Amino acid sequence: MIAKLTGVIDSVGLNYVIIDVNGVGYLVYASSRTLSRIGSARGTPVALLIETIVREDQITLYGFADAAEKDWFQILCTVQGVGAKVAQGILGTVQVEQLPLVIASQDKSALRRADGVGDKLALRIVTELKEKAGKMALGAAAQQKAGKAQAATGAKASAAVVEVPQTISNDAVSALINLGYGRAEAFGAVANVIRDKGEGIALGDLIRESLKELSA
Repeated sequence: MIAKLTGVIDSVGLNYVIIDVNGVGYLVYASSRTLSRIGSARGTPVALLIETIVREDQITLYGFADAAEKDWFQILCTVQGVGAKVAQGILGTVQVEQLPLVIASQDKSALRRADGVGDKLALRIVTELKEKAGKMALGAAAQQKAGKAQAATGAKASAAVVEVPQTISNDAVSALINLGYGRAEAFGAVANVIRDKGEGIALGDLIRESLKELSA
């Protein structure tokens, strides 16, 4: 089973790269995100993490520039109706760093921008992955917040994950969306505020503090 390939670029197509490894060319399918990161010049050194998918009639290699993208590829493929091609389409459309927020906030419109993702599939993705993505999104938001604090004070960063009360958070997110903010960024701001201020914060205060977070 191939887990990683290191070589040089032979050629690049719309959704694939051929990697020359000691004279052997490997056809590796990749998202537009990964392809943009590795470039397209022939002879350029390249190293990709690989997911090997074995079918009865073929073995297909999918490549990723980093572990986060590969992890999300595997997670997306657990959803019924999401195959490797659709998963890579999503990863090429939504930034990996934003994907937990997009799913946790049920931002189906962002997912529908990917080829092969319609209303029903977008709904299935956010429904089946909401809990997992919510924990990842809150962890990422907490880590980002802690990172800023570390940069300002030199203190060691820490990231405590909290559960967001659904009713108040949904109301706050809806209010921010009505003000013109995207669903994912609104969800992230609300998650940060609840983490900092606690779950007992009033709705008005939550909206006001979330606006400060978004404008920071």
